[in-house]
Amino acid sequence: MCVSSQNSANDDPELIQNEINYHIENAQTNLENFSYYEAQKNLDSALKIAENTNSKENIAIIYALKGKLQLYVEELEQAINSLNKAVEIQRTINDNVNLGKSYKIFGDVYAAKKMYYQALDSYRAAKSKFEEEELHADLADVLLAEGKTYLLLKNYNRARDVIEQSLALARKNDLLKIQSEDLVYHAIIYNKLKNNEKALTLANEGVAIAKQEGYLSILDKGYLIRSDIYNELENYKASRENLKHHIEISDSLAGIKRANYSKAQETQAKLDYALQENAKLSEDKEKAEDDKNLGTLISILSVALITILSLLTLSLYKNNNIRLKTNNMLHKKNGELIIAKEKAELASKTKANFLSTVTHELRTPLYAVTGLSNMLLEENPKPEQIQHLKSLKFSGDYLLTFINDILQINKIEANKVDIEPEPFNLKKKINNIILALNNSAQDNNVKIHLEYDTTLGENFIADQIKISQILINLVGNSIKFTKDGDIWIRIYKIEENGNIYTLRFEVEDNGIGISQEKQDHMFESFSQGSIQINRKYGGTGLGLSIVKGLIDILKGKIYVKSELGKGTTFYFEIPLEHTATEENLENKTTYFSGNPEELDLENVKVLVVEDNKINQMITKKILTKMKLNCEIVDNGEAAVDKVKTNKYDIILMDIHMPGISGIEATKIVRTFDKELTIFALTAVTIEDKMHEFEEAGFTDIIPKPFKQEEFEKKLYNALASNKGKSETA
Repeated sequence: MCVSSQNSANDDPELIQNEINYHIENAQTNLENFSYYEAQKNLDSALKIAENTNSKENIAIIYALKGKLQLYVEELEQAINSLNKAVEIQRTINDNVNLGKSYKIFGDVYAAKKMYYQALDSYRAAKSKFEEEELHADLADVLLAEGKTYLLLKNYNRARDVIEQSLALARKNDLLKIQSEDLVYHAIIYNKLKNNEKALTLANEGVAIAKQEGYLSILDKGYLIRSDIYNELENYKASRENLKHHIEISDSLAGIKRANYSKAQETQAKLDYALQENAKLSEDKEKAEDDKNLGTLISILSVALITILSLLTLSLYKNNNIRLKTNNMLHKKNGELIIAKEKAELASKTKANFLSTVTHELRTPLYAVTGLSNMLLEENPKPEQIQHLKSLKFSGDYLLTFINDILQINKIEANKVDIEPEPFNLKKKINNIILALNNSAQDNNVKIHLEYDTTLGENFIADQIKISQILINLVGNSIKFTKDGDIWIRIYKIEENGNIYTLRFEVEDNGIGISQEKQDHMFESFSQGSIQINRKYGGTGLGLSIVKGLIDILKGKIYVKSELGKGTTFYFEIPLEHTATEENLENKTTYFSGNPEELDLENVKVLVVEDNKINQMITKKILTKMKLNCEIVDNGEAAVDKVKTNKYDIILMDIHMPGISGIEATKIVRTFDKELTIFALTAVTIEDKMHEFEEAGFTDIIPKPFKQEEFEKKLYNALASNKGKSETA
């Protein structure tokens, strides 16, 4: 009767589920308290029961928690294996709630591996599940994780938007821990955006909640950001006090983690397991000895066991020798690979430095070529000279385009192209591209048609600059190879996953077409239809290679279909995030569009800092034509001395000069004059030096060689802005 009662208790589904829940809840508490060994024991116990009863939902939950534990102890590959098992089961049984939680942990693992874009994909998948199930706490948590990832990618505006969503949910649902962490990370973002007053308010609120509720990890981060903010606000006493609190909590947390997860504890765990097994064997042996009928069997089994152990020992010995030899060989190969890697990195760095140097050395004389060509064309040349000067200008422009294309290809191949997503209006962007290319189309008697899916929506979050580059290259290509024809641009949706839309862009023309043989190599560098086509239509042969590289970066695919004499269609598919947020126009540059006569140009003084004599002459001539007074110095030290003793409205600062560079000279000027307009008039590659220009304090950058009308607009714009400031003052 007792045995029957015991069996029915063991088979009771409710009791079994209660026992599994007990171990899972203990494991989650252990994880929060850094008791990783205890968490592992509870999860192993829960998994054993769940597997015995074939409870798929529980098995998946336990594997997901194992993944979380392995993330905490930095066993990231094991974490991915555990999570894959969990996700596979949860998809099969349609357990959307726990599937979302597994995706969230997946995102945390990818973030720990610094695979930030994969992390964002996982967080978006988790968000989709939580929104479907209306799990507000989980949704707030995953939004916080997404915001942290955008922060690591230095996309501070996007990070701020996502954290604000998480904070709103946390406040609405009284989720104090998430609310506290949101506030602290919000403070970090506003600190990065140079709004320290706002950052301090948020940090104080987050620290207050963390202190009240005892959230040590959040309090640790809160004290650190407050220390940074106070330091930037020059309140050094408060900064030191907060730093002291941060160090105390950080040391305490580190001690707790060390105490709860160490090699000694791991060894103890193995020892405990061995002792349990030994006790079990001893118990079995005692029972067997009590039963005399089993004595002979035990003797036989003992002999068999000894024989098996002997064979295993011999096998282990041989395997150990093989492993030692293999390890020695692997160490040798690893050393060779490290040397090869260092050589490859050195070669890559040398190539980048060479290209940077060559770029500067080519752009500097190009400034003279294009500048002198423009000046001579405007100075009433003889009729027979006009065509020669136009050819010279065309050659200069072509060479500059060629240099820029080579640099773009080099950046793509070196994985130095960053994705900068932002809200923008896709339809407006495409209309602007058509408007910009319309003159070229009219020259070839080509009409451009736009077919935009009316159900698609217009606002998306993506890297609009790269999308523009792709479309400008493809539409420009179609214009080049089409005479007296039409070009169709089509955009429509082919897939929707939450707010991620996969869009197809088509650019079709009825131009000369491409043979099948040439289509196979369309996207390779320096590849065109033929030498004759290159001579007839021009081009560097790099445009489609750049397009392919940019589409790969945007996680898309590109295809081509064409027939000789009938036309070509390029179509590419890329994922974009659909949004209700409209394009941010706050930071858009607006050029001067008024009348220069309204500006008091006679009293404007411009200082040109340039060591190249020809470039000095060209710049001075352009400024004189603009009716601006200018002085010229040929080095950075002289520029600093001039600014100290004279009043200038604008400085045009070259970068590479003898003595101190233009960047160093600007830094010195900024120590005593924060308002002076300083343009970097430079031939260096802007993208690679942008952070240096910003840190030095340049107002703006004018790359050499420049288009004269753009140069004039920037200067007039600066003068109009200065005039507005003086009137306000």
